[in-house]
Amino acid sequence: MDPELLAAARAVRRSAYAPYSRFKVGAALRDERGRIHVGCNVENAAYPLGTCAEAGAIAAMIAAGGKRFQAVAIVGNGAAACAPCGGCRQRLYEFGLPGAFAILAGASSRRVVSRPLVELLPLAFGPHNLVEAS
Repeated sequence: MDPELLAAARAVRRSAYAPYSRFKVGAALRDERGRIHVGCNVENAAYPLGTCAEAGAIAAMIAAGGKRFQAVAIVGNGAAACAPCGGCRQRLYEFGLPGAFAILAGASSRRVVSRPLVELLPLAFGPHNLVEAS
């Protein structure tokens, strides 16, 4: 577990802009240098063209010069652990270091689930597949 990373995801979740779904999500990544980068979901009227929290955190990491992350924490509404959508599972897979893990939590619960990132996207297609194809 990474209490600091989980706290950062919980804090940024409060900044989410979710007037349509009312489902606020916060994500925090710890990059290869130990720095934390955060993102929250941002919806718009051209639903579903918003931005997921995980995508925002990855963009913040890249903008700050990070390349890969060791861990991600994701916090959503309610008591259930918030798992990333399919598109974000792909994004996380591509930017996660080998051995990276995901911490999943809900806003109103102390129940936290931690899983190796590879378990979120079994049999993942990634950059290695494209190198093999050329």
